[in-house]
Amino acid sequence: MPTPLYALTLAHWCILIAAVLPIVCAGIAKAGFKRFDNNNPRDWLAAQDGFRRRANAAQGNSWEAFSIFAAAVLTAIQTGAPQDRVDALAVVFILARVAFIVCYVADRASIRTLVWTVGLVASLALFVSSRW
Repeated sequence: MPTPLYALTLAHWCILIAAVLPIVCAGIAKAGFKRFDNNNPRDWLAAQDGFRRRANAAQGNSWEAFSIFAAAVLTAIQTGAPQDRVDALAVVFILARVAFIVCYVADRASIRTLVWTVGLVASLALFVSSRW
């Protein structure tokens, strides 16, 4: 029998949010531009500059960060980490990723690096959260 939606934890919902964030970045890169080429979107995005190029780069980085985060959440749950800790770390990751995207699009490289690090540390902490 499938797990009902109300049985999903906050951390599970954070996996879904993390999966949607790259799509949001793509939307930012493409939004409002009338000459967007949907026949060849990757080449069109690669030729952009400014915030559109940075939003596209944030999309790629968001996909990269997603895999380690999703694996970390599922590992933490499977190995019996306290659910409140898993949820808290998952929320920290999501907040860091949102801040990362904002900083990337706004061209705030130093702060972007800091929040990227926070997100990475949250993912790594999830992997070992059943041990502390």
